Amino acid sequence: MLPENTSTGTEAMVSNLGLPARSQLGLRVYRDLEELGGLRAAWDELLRVYPLSSTFSTWEWLSCWWRSFGQGREMLALALLDADSRLVGLAPFSISKERFAGGVPLRVLRLLGDGSADSDNLDLPARPGFEQVLAETIFRYLEEHRAQWDLCELNTLPVDSPVAEAIAACAVSGKWRCFEYYSEASAVLLPDTWEHYVESISSEDRKNLVRYTQRLNRRYKTQVYRVTKEEELPRCLDALFRLHQGRWQSAGEPGSFSSPARREFYAGLSRNLLSRGWLELWVLELDGEIAAVQFAFRYRDTVYQLQEGYDYSRPSDRIGYVLRGEVLKRLISDRVRKYDFLGGEDAYKARWGAEPGRYRRICLARPLTAAGFLLWLVDASQRSKNWLRRTLPSPIWRLLHRISIIARGKWGANTGTNAE
Repeated sequence: MLPENTSTGTEAMVSNLGLPARSQLGLRVYRDLEELGGLRAAWDELLRVYPLSSTFSTWEWLSCWWRSFGQGREMLALALLDADSRLVGLAPFSISKERFAGGVPLRVLRLLGDGSADSDNLDLPARPGFEQVLAETIFRYLEEHRAQWDLCELNTLPVDSPVAEAIAACAVSGKWRCFEYYSEASAVLLPDTWEHYVESISSEDRKNLVRYTQRLNRRYKTQVYRVTKEEELPRCLDALFRLHQGRWQSAGEPGSFSSPARREFYAGLSRNLLSRGWLELWVLELDGEIAAVQFAFRYRDTVYQLQEGYDYSRPSDRIGYVLRGEVLKRLISDRVRKYDFLGGEDAYKARWGAEPGRYRRICLARPLTAAGFLLWLVDASQRSKNWLRRTLPSPIWRLLHRISIIARGKWGANTGTNAE
């Protein structure tokens, strides 16, 4: 058993996991953001040596996310320390009360950053050589503190996350319910030069990049720049929110930035990332007015593109298209080697040379529990749905799918939404 005191930041020795004597490790449990902030220097060092590190695992990202979306959630961050009090692994979680599978209330354990549809590529960083022991420590903690949670859902994991792989193996060997799923992602691997990049896309897109850029320059006084000063942020973020909302609301959709919490998150996150030199907030102005904004951020040699907005009322100008081309050109010159579109595999991404990738999702529940039965039921339903999709003629499948959508709207069923 891993003992835990109720106070924040309490240490306990990990002594019964079958580890070598040289690996006497301590577990520290954090339930408060201010206390967790004491790990910042060690956290940075851990990410420096973890090969799969990304912006989404940083203090800068997760602290901002918690401040904006943490209400109604309980923090549970597990820090693994070696005999020299060096941070060797970090498992940042949150627990929230949610309605699962059409309305069943459960306590859901998620990775910190998950639950608001804002974070991708969430992970459990560990120093090389400590991946297995971190996974075993997490698994044992969840086993011994089963009263705190019902269902564990780990979303948007890198497919090659070593700790996630080991956790799934622990769950299977422990006879837990364990289901795994995959979702699409895509990214562009950038070459050394812009010339090599444009050779890799279609001849039509190659010509269009030149044609639309030149036409925009003839029609307007054009300026493209990256935000480098904090005083520039309010104007540029307001433009992002306005342009993004305008496009989606014109299509009858609410838009991501209808949420005050999300606008607050982007504002705080922008300041955090800018202070570290990681913010890639790009702006296109036409005659002094902001017409397109791209919100991205850099970690090592990868830029992650998260959101964008452009003036949808001028489709013939291809404003968003021109901005992306100019951003890619400048990123290549700055030795960026990967432009990550994150989740989804939309057709327009492939036109920019994006290659398909995947995220992993692991759902866990203890054996002989209601949550475990619900997981099995949802998985069986999904498998049946996939079988029907492959088997039924397309017109019949579309009709059944439409009936399902109407039924969900009528009876208010939802999956994974926060309970009131």
